[in-house]
Amino acid sequence: MRKLKHTFKSDILFKMTFVKYKHLLKRLVVSVLKITIDEIEEFVILNGEIIPETVDKKFCRLDIHLKVNGQYIDIEMQISDKGNFAERLLVYWSKVFSGALDSGEDYAVVPKAILISFIDFNLFECREYHSEFVCMEKHRYELLTDKMSIFVFELDKLPKEIDVSNMLELFLRVFKADTEEELEALEKLEVDEMKQMVNAYHDIVNSPDYAYLERRRLMDSMDENQAINNAVRKAEKRWEGERSDMQAEIARLREQLSSRT
Repeated sequence: MRKLKHTFKSDILFKMTFVKYKHLLKRLVVSVLKITIDEIEEFVILNGEIIPETVDKKFCRLDIHLKVNGQYIDIEMQISDKGNFAERLLVYWSKVFSGALDSGEDYAVVPKAILISFIDFNLFECREYHSEFVCMEKHRYELLTDKMSIFVFELDKLPKEIDVSNMLELFLRVFKADTEEELEALEKLEVDEMKQMVNAYHDIVNSPDYAYLERRRLMDSMDENQAINNAVRKAEKRWEGERSDMQAEIARLREQLSSRT
């Protein structure tokens, strides 16, 4: 198997691809929302630019923020669970929701806020790879509001068999692909969107802009690891010094006890 050097689980690759190939992003969105292309009257990417300096930041989040038919949608790729992920989802959804209402506007006109999160780890104990969360009364299952949706797609739970008729699942398989063989298999399905996704992948990973951003991200990661290693070494050295002092004090006390007997 030929391992891919770059995968769509990279937030840089994920965002660059869908910003450049907007028609593929539109296909992805309609497959998640279960609507048709014809139903989309408004489709605007609100944060398409990737500023090089942002990828150097420790807490950089390269999401895609959209306005679709008056709804605000935030799409992200997350490869690791750093703890409290459910709470993190709520925080990011709340930012989308609160940011959609301009100062002084009536709450009645606040648009629906949707968070779509693709994750490369298992978050729930269910077998389904697709979860949608809404704001609902616990016992009556009555919606408090229809202006909240949080979609979570767990890539590790995709079924082994490929369903060519399921466009959403095909997109997820592209995101999860780790080898050249997996991409080639998807390209051979004779599904236009998959051919375009594979072509888009090769276009982006071979572009100088992507190489530059990945290099900055790698250098930042190396600098962070170096800083952590330095901190560990200093802590170990300090501990060795404290342990030596403690051992010297114990020896002194033992000597005193010995002199009294």
